[in-house]
Amino acid sequence: MPNDPPRIAREKQTIRAMVGIYCRGHHGTAGELCPECEEFLSYALGRLDHCPFGTIKPTCAKCRVHCYKPAMRAKVKQIMAYAGPRMMLRRPLLALRHWLDARGDAPELPGR
Repeated sequence: MPNDPPRIAREKQTIRAMVGIYCRGHHGTAGELCPECEEFLSYALGRLDHCPFGTIKPTCAKCRVHCYKPAMRAKVKQIMAYAGPRMMLRRPLLALRHWLDARGDAPELPGR
């Protein structure tokens, strides 16, 4: 969405980059994602669109609310394990921002 809060927009940019690195490495794609990775990315972006934390969103790994279905949660762990180390070479500023965002404790869910 064009009007995403900066934190959500950055998370979307990060997951797009990670899925791209993973798909290129595992499925040999160049530029476009394979259908499987496109489906996962669509799911992940949808989850970000409905994040209850909004502007105070923690990184997903630190979140107290796990909104991914178990199979998708396993998939995102697989993607991040592969793409995370490679982000420092391919997208160093984005990787640094993600690392900085991951520092500290996750906030409590708003309204609780």
